[in-house]
Amino acid sequence: MVEANSTNLILIPARMQATRLPGKPLKNIAGEPMIVHVWRRACEANCGPVVVATDDEAIAGAIAKVGGEAIMTRADHPSGSDRICEALEKYDPDEKFNTIINLQGDLPVLDPEIVRQCAALLSDDEVDISTLVAEITDENEKTNPNVVKMVGAKISETRQKALYFTRATAPYGDGPLYHHIGIYGYKRQSLERFISLPPSPLEMREKLEQLRALEAGMRIDVAIVETHPLGVDTPEDLEKARAILEKV
Repeated sequence: MVEANSTNLILIPARMQATRLPGKPLKNIAGEPMIVHVWRRACEANCGPVVVATDDEAIAGAIAKVGGEAIMTRADHPSGSDRICEALEKYDPDEKFNTIINLQGDLPVLDPEIVRQCAALLSDDEVDISTLVAEITDENEKTNPNVVKMVGAKISETRQKALYFTRATAPYGDGPLYHHIGIYGYKRQSLERFISLPPSPLEMREKLEQLRALEAGMRIDVAIVETHPLGVDTPEDLEKARAILEKV
């Protein structure tokens, strides 16, 4: 377990303009907005301070109401990575935090342990970025282009060095396939470098931002976790999250 560490900062980008589920950060789940559930799970990870990065006063207000902290950012960011970079500069101009966890704001039933696993990989000096995968057990996911797969080189039973991310079914042949989980850890200088890079050819082709880092020669290590957390992207996902959390 990674202890609370003054060099770690968890940033949660949140915006209202989701295409399939508009206003989803404030959707009610078991009596609280979804973004509050994510914030609570992040706090339970005990990896360091947790800050929501948003361009919406209502989201910031929901976090302030429960005693959390939010940073207002511009509305024109092309990605969550750009949003957290602005929030980092505003929250920590003195550069006290060396490692940043970018946690999606639509994971209300997240297991805090996987946040700790993502953070732990950054203790390796050779790693620029960390992320997570779970083994695919649903056969339909293997051919689903909405399920991003990671192709990696084995380091241990629970860790790999990422070689590629793709929407295709890969790698070919017998063996496990891994479903990428969109939680990222960054060394601070790696995040700043990543944001400074232009979109890369493979990134634009696959529509996968992390390929920009790989094409630039940055190292991404991956922790293999037990299960893929439920991401809320549709009304159906929202009902699933409500069913889970209303039982707690």
